[in-house]
Amino acid sequence: MTDRTTYVSHAGVRRRGWTDTMVRELLGTPDVQGRDPRRWSPAPLRLYLLARVETVERTPEFAATSANSGGSSAATAHAERRRAAVLAAIRAEPIEVPRLPGPELERRAVRHRQLLGARSPGTPPGGGAPAGALVRWQVGYLRHALARYEALLDGLYGETGRGEAERLLRRRLYEAIGTAYPALAQECRRRIAVER
Repeated sequence: MTDRTTYVSHAGVRRRGWTDTMVRELLGTPDVQGRDPRRWSPAPLRLYLLARVETVERTPEFAATSANSGGSSAATAHAERRRAAVLAAIRAEPIEVPRLPGPELERRAVRHRQLLGARSPGTPPGGGAPAGALVRWQVGYLRHALARYEALLDGLYGETGRGEAERLLRRRLYEAIGTAYPALAQECRRRIAVER
């Protein structure tokens, strides 16, 4: 496991005053890259050694690059236009939820849960589902089936509107699932409320 006290995330580097270009040119490849096990996100987790970041911050190249970037209003305007375009695309994109008969959806949801290797607390070793779990599993399966819509987030990096776009996309996906399957609407509303 990575000791997070000696690493800084990409967002953390940006909070220190770095731009994406500066990170690319001065730091290069992250020291650790992969998926964050604590939350699902299509964006990879990028960690940089804090000692390396601090060393680069003391170099003349960093000072020169930092002075030249100076919060470039053109870059900020471009990022804001990109964020607005992605949000508009997410709002306009029709969400097509697969329509399955009830027993088939249940079968697929249980199978999907088994493939994930997950076992809910209270689940008997031989199978079966605890009360309410099947509804959660069905929503989880349908959410996974709609993962292709994550491509709408392409082009949003760092903190520039990505969180807002992810929340909007998740809300739209859960609303579409709740509309297509009224029996799952309450669970979809619960998930929307939890993720706010």
